[in-house]
Amino acid sequence: MLLDNHGRKITYLRLAVTDRCNLRCFYCMPEDGLQWLSRKELMTYGEMLQICSLLVKMGIEKIRITGGEPFVRKDIMQFLTALSQLNGVKELTITTNGVLTAPHVKELKKIGVKSVNLSLDTLDAERFFNITKRDEFSNVMESLGELLKHNIEVKINAVVMDGKNTQDIIPLVELTKDMPVSVRFIEEMPFNGDGHVYGGLQWDYVRILEEISFKYPDIQKIPDGEFSTSYNYQVPGHKGTIGIIAAYSRTFCGTCNRIRITPLGELKTCLYDDGVLNIKDLIRQGVAKDNLNKILLNAFNNRAKDGWEAERLRVENRGAHESMATIGG
Repeated sequence: MLLDNHGRKITYLRLAVTDRCNLRCFYCMPEDGLQWLSRKELMTYGEMLQICSLLVKMGIEKIRITGGEPFVRKDIMQFLTALSQLNGVKELTITTNGVLTAPHVKELKKIGVKSVNLSLDTLDAERFFNITKRDEFSNVMESLGELLKHNIEVKINAVVMDGKNTQDIIPLVELTKDMPVSVRFIEEMPFNGDGHVYGGLQWDYVRILEEISFKYPDIQKIPDGEFSTSYNYQVPGHKGTIGIIAAYSRTFCGTCNRIRITPLGELKTCLYDDGVLNIKDLIRQGVAKDNLNKILLNAFNNRAKDGWEAERLRVENRGAHESMATIGG
């Protein structure tokens, strides 16, 4: 069992395979994009498999592939197939924006992917374009349909943004009436990467629940999983469920079981930290597996207590937030 210095189990790795994305959501990156990492800077698939193999032996059981957008990276399905065959991986999942996902759904099912997180902040095509700066709404909805058709569990992630998509909260909830999906509303976080000062949280998890409860006063609390980051609910009679993730309020840090690795190979033991070490660089320097194991254990034994402590240390070191696209958001 892999434990951190606060007695929390670490069982879940979020692995970002690229910083590139085919959307330009304003809360994630600047409209004109980012200065993309060079191929030499990115981890190779071989290095990712090596890292995952080591971490699985240490206690990681679940791996989520993220980006940027995972499906923009060449040969991603070959990598996912290899990863699914890694001995010890109990659960392989993916977070995607759905633009390029539909053609791969059948193969995802074949290799054992049982759950996909689909980023979708609105059900209105015009607002979708305003948020993402791309006309891809129909492709995302096609991916949603294909995932459900192949009985892959879908969690729809919607970032709630004041003045942008709060009118979509109820329509998204209404998806759960006839679809077996989990719609999760996420507090906006200060990771836009465009240099603007974050204006503060207008829609926290309490306000989001109040908005839903006004329309659905009979909404019921349902049990949360052991390591759940969301408060979970269901409207009686609906096939799907609702989750509210206090990503900015950080109410779930006490049970956090996840670590992140960026496309650069940087290990983040908290979403809000500055990156504690670069595993890719250590591998390329020829560090032996036993020594790498010790280095990783030391990092886990110096993990921040919560996101507030991690952010405080980060600001002291760098004074700025990077884009969510570069840290596996």
